[in-house]
Amino acid sequence: MADKKMNVESFNLDHTKVKAPYVRVADRKTGENGDLIVKYDLRFSQPNKEHMDMMAVHSLEHLTAEHIRNHADYVVDFGPMGCQTGFYLTVINHDNYEEILDVIEKTMEDILEADEVPASNEKQCGWAASHTLEGAKEVAERFLSQRDEWTTIFAEEAGVQ
Repeated sequence: MADKKMNVESFNLDHTKVKAPYVRVADRKTGENGDLIVKYDLRFSQPNKEHMDMMAVHSLEHLTAEHIRNHADYVVDFGPMGCQTGFYLTVINHDNYEEILDVIEKTMEDILEADEVPASNEKQCGWAASHTLEGAKEVAERFLSQRDEWTTIFAEEAGVQ
């Protein structure tokens, strides 16, 4: 295991010390014109212990990407982690962590009320057969039920060893 600093922020995160679920600021960058870009790590599953089903990840990505923009016009992107444990949310010119938590909460509530996965057809999606509304709702419901834990990133903070 290398201690060398990596170019990718999440590769420098000790995944053995985090405690999912959580929402953390993963990166902040200022563009040459002064725009602030903030990337959040939304971790739904405990790294290297559990992961989300790929169809649920895919559907949750579609649902969140569509619904979150009803609550925040500063969202740039919402995309899944390849490890299937979470997502990255990128926003521009907005740096209010508590508000982001509220936006995520409202979005998860929207997902629980959804009756379809947006753009889950061959015209709008590159793998339209790979969706599960029920799976996405299960993941969203579990994440939402642990809302009071989202601000605790590390197991040590939570008293977990």
